[in-house]
Amino acid sequence: MTERPILMNGAMVRATLDGTKSQTRRVMKRQPEYPIVIAGDPHTNRYQMEGREAVTLASLLRECPYGQPGDRLWVRETWRSTGDGGRADYLAPSDMQPHPVWYDADGAAPAERCVGKTRVSIHMPRWASRILLAIVSVRVERLNDCSEADARAEGITLEDRHMRGYCAGEYLPPAIRAYSELWDEINGAGSWAANPWVWVVEFKRVTP
Repeated sequence: MTERPILMNGAMVRATLDGTKSQTRRVMKRQPEYPIVIAGDPHTNRYQMEGREAVTLASLLRECPYGQPGDRLWVRETWRSTGDGGRADYLAPSDMQPHPVWYDADGAAPAERCVGKTRVSIHMPRWASRILLAIVSVRVERLNDCSEADARAEGITLEDRHMRGYCAGEYLPPAIRAYSELWDEINGAGSWAANPWVWVVEFKRVTP
């Protein structure tokens, strides 16, 4: 079993903590061409990757940078140290001893605790992470293949978003519509329509 870090913004953290998020989609850095064989044994389905020979789906899944089923992910989120009067602000996170931590996803910190400077998620050390996830499954797919159930598993709640029901002239079910809007907000306008290949990581929460 291997542990790896994974970045989450505040909305993702809150959805993970309240139990509505159990999947995450991340764009593959190297994009495969459309599979030569779509159906059948994953050990024989072959994908042509840019700059390399065709690979099987099984070998492609083994390359997932987030791990394999049974591996664990510790979540990096925006944070600040507290309880030190701000004295640790000059230290790099790697040089800090464990401190009490305030997580920005939890909202505004009480004034008496909001003493340390805000630190971005990429600089969160392992000791400061509060969320540990266990990977249940990993797959690859086109972003637009996300189903309504998948969109809900991404933590989408329809009450939080305005549903217009149409995207580029095409009807989309409500949760997919909401997720496509959120994806464009995070990744830039037009990124949903670009329909990249993505890693789909399904997980369950271990802690808290």
